[in-house]
Parts: sequence; C-alpha cells; structure tokens
Amino acid sequence: MHPAFAPLQQETYCFYLVPGFSAMGFVAAMEPLRVANRLAQRPIFAWRLCSADGLPVEASSGMKVAVDGPLDEQVSALIVCAGFEPRRGINRSLIAALRRMARRGVALGALDTGAYFLAEAGLIGDQPVTLHWEAVPAFREDYPDVRVTEELFCLGDRLFTCAGGTAAIDMMLERIARRQGPTLARAVSEQFIHSRIRPHEERQRADLAVRIGTRDPRLIAVIAQMEAEIENPLRLEDMAASAGITRRQLERLFMAQFGEGPAAYYRNIRLERARSFLADTSLPLIEVAVATGFASKSALARAYSQKFGRPPGAERGRWKSNPARAA
Repeated sequence: MHPAFAPLQQETYCFYLVPGFSAMGFVAAMEPLRVANRLAQRPIFAWRLCSADGLPVEASSGMKVAVDGPLDEQVSALIVCAGFEPRRGINRSLIAALRRMARRGVALGALDTGAYFLAEAGLIGDQPVTLHWEAVPAFREDYPDVRVTEELFCLGDRLFTCAGGTAAIDMMLERIARRQGPTLARAVSEQFIHSRIRPHEERQRADLAVRIGTRDPRLIAVIAQMEAEIENPLRLEDMAASAGITRRQLERLFMAQFGEGPAAYYRNIRLERARSFLADTSLPLIEVAVATGFASKSALARAYSQKFGRPPGAERGRWKSNPARAA
C-alpha cells in the first residue's frame, strides 16, 4: 500500500445500468475507483455491473455493455446509471429492492436522470437532488415536492446524485476524499489531468452570456427573463422597459444578434421546453400547453408543427413504449 494513503474498509459499488444510459457518465463515475485502487496498491474499491435481467445493456450511444448479473443488493453503494428515457427501467421489483437497500443503510446514488428511480421509490425526502439540466423541468413537473438544484452534484451520506457527464468525476472524487482521504482524491484527479475537483455548487450550464454569444447586458437581462418565465410569458414591452430600452430597440438588438425578433426567440424557448415535457413526461397535451404559455392545445400544436415539422404527438412514442410507472 502506498504510505501516503490510509484507506478504510473496502467498499463495493453496484452500477445499475438502465437501457439508454449515458456511457460517459457511467465511465466517469467508475474510472476514479479503478485509479484509486492502482494508486493505493490494493483493492479499496470493488464494483459490479448489473441490469434488470443480467443481460447486456445498450447505452444511448448504441454501445452494448456486458454486466455481471442482475441487481446485487449486498453492496456498500448502488449507483443508478440512466440517460434518455429513464422510465424504461422503472419496475416494481427494482423499486422494492431500492427500498430494502435503503433500510439496510446502503448508500444510493444516481447519475443523469437516475434521480427518477430514487423519487419513484420515495427515498429522497427533503434532501436536494440534481440531474442533467435538460431533464430538470420535466422532473419538477413529475415530482413537485422534491427539492431540485442545478448544481453539479449533491452528496449526502446515504443519498447522492449527479448531473452526469464529466460532473460524475467530480462527485466520485469528492466521495473518495470524504471516505478515503483528500490526498488520494487529489492523486486520482491528477491521473485524469483534471486540474481541480469542482465543488458541488458549480452550475451545470455555461454562463448565459457564453451560451447566447453576446456580452450585451440588455440582451442578457431580457433572455434571462424569458428563460425564467415560461408558463406565464412576459410582455415584450415590459421586458424592454426592465432593460432600459424601448420595444423597437429590443427588436433591432435581437435581429442584429440572432436574425429573428424577440417574440420568435421567446416562442422557440417555450417550444423547446414543450418538447422536453412531451418526450419526458406523461403530461396531457393541454397541461403541456399551459406549462409553456400557450393558450390552447391547438395553439401549441400549430407552433410546434411549424418549428419542428411534426405534430406534438410524435414525441410521445418514447413514453408510450415505456413500462408503466411503478409508484
């Protein structure tokens, strides 16, 4: 054993792979354990890959990953690895298993949209959770009583969640630091040429100015309002006034920067949110319309078809092909 490290008792992780899981998030969470073992010169971590039926699981990329078998409940920690269509993996036997593991004190984690499984099992309580920013609006609609953040990860002793992607590295490094010591965590980070372990409170998305490609404070202020007010769209005049300009000036700024007016830009933001709701929730079309600021189902359908070239119902295929929700 490396003299700088003083590991605790060995920990065993179960990575539960859900069809359509994010391969990047899964690998980013598992690899720190492998490197920690190599640096410590002993197996302080062990892991098993599991699936619902013990058969290989296809990731969102199409890559198939072989597993060690069905769910192993005799582990120190379980991490649900999900991605698109998380409900494909929700079933009553899994929910029951998660509840049994929670009662025994097994730490339960989730990558990307894996938080859906913990929510369905009723295991979150008042603890905050996080998941990929794109899935947050739909998750909030399904689980309005769950506290959701858009941080990189939320790390508790018995419940930990992560936005997925490269954030999984930071979460696992922080978990290693807390349980096996910061010296080992920093050494693992250096092996990945990961210059620093990002703290949990960092935001997932880039700064708004970077995302929209402008530093104009007036545009930034108006678009921030648009993104915050989806269900009850604001009047252009009011947003312009809050930015200290007239509506005509606002129109000119948007046309110069984006090639479209603020009304069209705002509508597209709302339609993207509607597409997320349609693909990721079972909300009736009228509720999706209300949640995205459209006066009726027909109004949403017209705008949706015009933008995406297909009716809103086309997004429902993924939901209809999934098993019924267990809870």
